[in-house]
Amino acid sequence: MVYEMERFSNALKSVARNQDIKKYIQQSEVLFPLFMAGVKRFVAGETRQEGLERAKKYIQNGHRVSLEFIGENTTSRMGSIDAKNEFLALIDDLSQQLIKATVSFDLSHIGMMVSDKLALTHLKELATAAYPTDIQLMISMEESEKTDRILSIYKEVSAEFENLGITLQVHLKRSADDLNQLLQTQGRIRLVKGAYQEPEGTYIPRSNELNERYIDFAKKCISNNHLLSIASHDQSLLNELESTGILSHSLVEVEMLDGVGSNDLQKLIAKQVNTKVYITYGTEWYLYLAHRIAEYPPNIYTFVSDIVEESFVNSTNK
Repeated sequence: MVYEMERFSNALKSVARNQDIKKYIQQSEVLFPLFMAGVKRFVAGETRQEGLERAKKYIQNGHRVSLEFIGENTTSRMGSIDAKNEFLALIDDLSQQLIKATVSFDLSHIGMMVSDKLALTHLKELATAAYPTDIQLMISMEESEKTDRILSIYKEVSAEFENLGITLQVHLKRSADDLNQLLQTQGRIRLVKGAYQEPEGTYIPRSNELNERYIDFAKKCISNNHLLSIASHDQSLLNELESTGILSHSLVEVEMLDGVGSNDLQKLIAKQVNTKVYITYGTEWYLYLAHRIAEYPPNIYTFVSDIVEESFVNSTNK
């Protein structure tokens, strides 16, 4: 069963990058409505306002929130500028509405596919806009081939802005060395297991070994008095982290994806654990959805159930 789950996950990661499949689904009069019925649990909507409205609901329930305008691998300068401007608008709306939140994004969405210089310029612009409003920025991690560039850009900007954080993929073998370097920076570290399909020999597969490594990374962050986000839905891992006292530490927050693990977060709040919900919006939901299912295959059951239930309601209302 474990083998089949890993096989399914790897297959979905490959499909996620297939632009022909994405285009086919989005242009299909049959498939597109079905996928939209399933995706709305994981994506707030296509507009910024829909993202903000969902964020307010979670805040009312006691959670912190992180918002992302979905996108990555933007290959044009104009597209990168448009993405950066959308994030600036999001920061402004959060500030105007007095919503204390984190804004998350990929550097490849705001210019890195064009040039590192463009991504650096845009990141500094976002950090400058966010800093006076106490809005935090979180850089997501991408495929390992981009890691050196992402870390280099992050280190340069984080030296100036303390409201900037970085994501680290625990499953990459190189991440132990990367963590030691990041502990010298001032921004929050967000630990994820890792969802990208990587070359053999560069990563540790899902296993007890990976969970133990995750716990070790978390302990190092705490011992260095570093702000830490535990971004995982793995209940066995969370139980182990809770037993060590890490989850209840004042420097720690537990982050889960919108549409996944809401009941688990409510239970953690009852234990006075800091919780955060990762909310997304935008039209580029295909890749995001594929990765969410790939990193936690049981999400496919929820996705299919939502499609079936939505279709049943629509058919009975005709």
